[in-house]
Amino acid sequence: MAPHTRGSRSFPKVLIERDSDTEESSSEDDGYGGEVQNAAVEESEEEEDVVAEEEEKDEPSTSTKNRRKPITISLKKLCKVCKKPGHEAGFRGATYIDCPMKPCFLCKMPGHTTVNCPHRVATEYGVSPAPLKSAHSSVDYVFERQLRPRVSAIKPAFVIPNEVNCAVIRYHSRRVTCLEFHPTSNNILISGDKKGQLGVWDYVKVHERTVYSNIHGCILNNMKFNPMNDGTVYGASSDGTVSTTDLETGISSTLLNLNPDGWQGPSTWRMLYGLEMNTEKRTLIAADNFGLLYTLDMRSNNVTGKPILVHKKGSKVTGLHCHPLQPDLLLSCGNDHFARIWDMRMLEAGSSIYNLAHKRVVNSAYFSPHSGSKILTTSQDNRIRIWDSIFGNMDSPSREIVHSHDFNRHLTPFKAEWDPKDVSESLVVVGRYISENYNGVALHPIDFIDISTGQLVAEVMDPNITTISPVNKLHPRDDVLASGSSRSIFIWRPEEKFELKRERDESRLILCGKAEKERKGKKSEYDSGDDFDDGASKKKPFSKSKSKSNGGSKRKC
Repeated sequence: MAPHTRGSRSFPKVLIERDSDTEESSSEDDGYGGEVQNAAVEESEEEEDVVAEEEEKDEPSTSTKNRRKPITISLKKLCKVCKKPGHEAGFRGATYIDCPMKPCFLCKMPGHTTVNCPHRVATEYGVSPAPLKSAHSSVDYVFERQLRPRVSAIKPAFVIPNEVNCAVIRYHSRRVTCLEFHPTSNNILISGDKKGQLGVWDYVKVHERTVYSNIHGCILNNMKFNPMNDGTVYGASSDGTVSTTDLETGISSTLLNLNPDGWQGPSTWRMLYGLEMNTEKRTLIAADNFGLLYTLDMRSNNVTGKPILVHKKGSKVTGLHCHPLQPDLLLSCGNDHFARIWDMRMLEAGSSIYNLAHKRVVNSAYFSPHSGSKILTTSQDNRIRIWDSIFGNMDSPSREIVHSHDFNRHLTPFKAEWDPKDVSESLVVVGRYISENYNGVALHPIDFIDISTGQLVAEVMDPNITTISPVNKLHPRDDVLASGSSRSIFIWRPEEKFELKRERDESRLILCGKAEKERKGKKSEYDSGDDFDDGASKKKPFSKSKSKSNGGSKRKC
């Protein structure tokens, strides 16, 4: 199939080969070649039958019985989803067309497609706003007296970081998997990637960045700063290890290794995903892909106790989170379609306080950041679920918001996260999987949602970022958003509202590796990786700034 291109005057022309089309065409070529080869074999067999018939005239001919029917090759176009003729599914320009024979990809309901899904028009469709409750029971009374004062009665105006302030293009060698802001230094961001590398970036000085490549052997799934020493960070990886790393020197040590004998096959290989810490007891908690929970003493860096089964045996524990006010309350989620609340003082298999059922895999589950009275979960069924009070009825969520984060490719799972600065505990941020057509370009926005009403507060995007941004982290003190898109990291700040808007400062956009050569005029794709969008016809680097500044030149990583 001919590659799709998209031209622009201010950017060099880049030619992008669509991966999906390439794979499909190669498979079709393989199938076509196989049919031709089979036909050639059949012709040779028929010739042998004819020769045998001439040599043995006395024997009755059986060649007609052994002959096979000729193979016909159909060039009729079929739907890529249901394999039926009469319609097509996939990208048409920058718009994705659903298969009409399947349910809506967004809300999973039949009768309509994603293009005209009511939840796509308005995220608050079918969502009941949070009611104003008064204290009627003793539990509600305790909540109103002790926890309600921590929640602002007046909802403040939301401040949305909606403009790219600086970026590092192709910072990591593989896709970004996790992000964390430094607890005391406002301008330090650490990141992990699929290869197990750990990156440290000062996004104010822009060019001060370091990548440590000898920390883990594969995916770095989660990171937590040491509360007693903010110069060290803990990491949980799919290589089955928990490590502690000095951010200045890059020297790391292994605290827990679940695969001491190395690779013995997929049935025994253990991977760590969830990582959390209990600051009161100074313990580090990690969970693996077999449903087991491990506890480590942060003072001695040793494992304490035996592993405890917290989710279905053989299922992956995808996330852990401790209550901000009562760290003994632990919230876990996993592949067994459940989020569970535990009391760590009486932690044993089957002793969960609540079991919150979901229809598909639960990617994340978090207590609200200030009062801890709310629960926010993200599930693969394109639902964001909210429980308004952990003291109330937990049998069903207070609200379900339909949002696009179900994916069918190799991506970092989407996770809706709270804004830690929002005292009303109602603003969350999450990346979007389904692309939108913006002036002929397929873009994947980052959504800010008010979970009290289900309304979409803002969707932020940049026309030069055509990859998917599944990893997003809001700064705990500043109005800053960090997003990981493919191998690149972007820093967003609120747009400056001036009459004469200043031009983009190119010195704050760093191109690493091959991207710097491509920026000088070579024809290649702007960014590649697992998050590449098949619908984006062609990617382009950020536009040149017209300012003639001598300082802040790009440096090669």
